[in-house]
Amino acid sequence: MSWFRAFILLLFAVPVWAAEGYIVGIGVEADSEDAMAASLSGELGLAENTWLSGAVAKSSFDLPRGISIDTIYGDVGIDHWFDPVGVRATVAYWGDSDILDSLDYRGSLYWRNDKVSIAGDFEYRDFSFDIFRGDLRPDQDVRFHANGAGLTARFELNDAVDLSLSALDYDYNVNLRIDANRPILEFLSVSRLSLINSLIDYRARIGLGIDVGKQRWSLDLATWKSEVDGRRTKSGTLRFITPIGEKSDIDIGLGVDDSDGYGSATILSIYVYFYG
Repeated sequence: MSWFRAFILLLFAVPVWAAEGYIVGIGVEADSEDAMAASLSGELGLAENTWLSGAVAKSSFDLPRGISIDTIYGDVGIDHWFDPVGVRATVAYWGDSDILDSLDYRGSLYWRNDKVSIAGDFEYRDFSFDIFRGDLRPDQDVRFHANGAGLTARFELNDAVDLSLSALDYDYNVNLRIDANRPILEFLSVSRLSLINSLIDYRARIGLGIDVGKQRWSLDLATWKSEVDGRRTKSGTLRFITPIGEKSDIDIGLGVDDSDGYGSATILSIYVYFYG
């Protein structure tokens, strides 16, 4: 049995043996550059303040010359809140093993109360990158790593409005800068879901959420810079969440990217969450 099938069976088994509750999410995402992604995620309450999480996802996008690339993602993590301090640890895999992939180790130390939460985020990424020749056959397999550090904060401004902020900066052990005219960029920078967007110099985000009855509206503004070519991307995403049952929500998002690399793109996402 593959790890992908095993995770799906785990998600559907969660309601049977969850001790302190569960969350199951199913989602799809597509953009105007014909890139698509689908994901499954789950969280399981092992104890009152301890949660186990996991996710699997697959994305695909078309490149010039009729080439299609599929990437996979998977992670597993655990979170424990000691009140008021908590810790999170996650291991994740992402990419296409024939081109670019990474094994990531993430950790967070956070403090929270009813109105404020602040976290220090740390990440170690171990990459393998096949450098292309002009005919798109692998030329050299390069291994390198990156250390990331940042902050995440969330503030409850009142009973209905919250503000969130995050920033993460990476330090690589090699120089990845590629001339912006190199053909390789044409094959990696075609979408938000492109492989090149995993190799970032920094990422920053600000979000505003507003609760209206049982519905929720949120606006996220983000920017990130590629470590490979120095190109920047700015994005804005509007999300709407509403119940579709006693213990389920639907989350619909519409976003726009403005990228120095792949131009303008529109992104639509739909996620459904089940709670217990």
